Order: sequence, then C-alpha cells, then structure tokens
Amino acid sequence: MHRKPHQERSLVILKPDTIQRSLMGEIIGRFERVGLKFTALKMTVPTEKQLLTHYNKDDEWFLKKGNRIVEDLKTHGLPVEKEAIEYGREIITTIVTYMTAAPVVAMILEGNQAVGVVTKLVGTTEPSTSDVGTIRGDFTLDSYGHSSYENRAVRNLIHCSESPEEAEREIAVWFTEEEMMNYTTAQERIMYDVNFDGEPD
Repeated sequence: MHRKPHQERSLVILKPDTIQRSLMGEIIGRFERVGLKFTALKMTVPTEKQLLTHYNKDDEWFLKKGNRIVEDLKTHGLPVEKEAIEYGREIITTIVTYMTAAPVVAMILEGNQAVGVVTKLVGTTEPSTSDVGTIRGDFTLDSYGHSSYENRAVRNLIHCSESPEEAEREIAVWFTEEEMMNYTTAQERIMYDVNFDGEPD
C-alpha cells in the first residue's frame, strides 16, 4: 500500500512499568492531543521469540551499549568482569525478562511525521536525562547507571520506533493486517483536508 505523508506509522509499546503504575490513560492522551490516530491497539504478554525478533540487534549495537555499561560500572567502582560486547548482549536478556514479566500495550500510531513526533513526545531513552515535558522526563527517573548497577533493563515506560522503515518491520512483529483499522477521524479532516469538505487529500 502506498502511504501518503499523513499516513506514516510508528509502533509504540507501553511497557510493564507503564501498566503497573496506571499511566496508560495519561500517556495515550498525550498522543491523541497532538493529533496522532490509533489504527491498532491491544494488551498482550509478549513471548521471548517475539521480543528477539522485535529487537533484532547486531554486534555493533551490542558493543556500543556494552561500552556504556563498562563506563557505568567503572563510575560506580564496580568490577568489569567481561568483554563489553557480552554486557551488550545481556541487555537483550534483561529486556526480555522485563517485557515478559507482565502485560504490555502495543499500538500503531499514524500521522504526519508520526515517528519523529512520537520520539519528541516520549523523550530520550534514559529517563533521568529526558527533558521536562516529555513522557519519560515527566513520569520516571530511572537511569542507565542505576539499571546497570542492578543488572536489569532500564525502566523507561515506552518503546517507540526509530524510523519509518523500522516501524513497518516492527508492526509486522506485533500485528496482523486483520488487526489494523482503516478509518478517517474528524481530526484528520481538520488537519489534512485542504478545503474542510471531505476526505484528506
């Protein structure tokens, strides 16, 4: 399907800490208020296989993240007991443990520059350094250093796609075509219809 600019999609997952802290409504409301449209939404407990397919990381990613962990360990005066790349690989293990521990809510958001808009609303991956006004900056304070110290995944509330291409790959991991809704909202007509007289152009 050819997508118009206002039909760009992003995958968003509300992680277990969002659900456990009763923040779903607050976070979903932020996406709605900016003008994004929900085309799919479901609560599920992910499988290990699903998460490994979703995260799909390579050795370059493992090494980059592992080097950060090594620096965090040194900062806290803790021993470095393995190669950086091994610490990087363990990140996915801790994420799988975290994401399979309780339900998550997966959703597809659609709108003009959806990936960039969602990323701006969510904030940077590390909550403690996310800007005030972002979801992570406003609702949590975890850090890479603290999560490394406790050997767990950083609790940052949300996953969101990093690019439109990555979004399309991720969406296929979480949703079937039958689960996706094709409809037009009144908000879309106001935002994208040139003459306010029909379907978005």
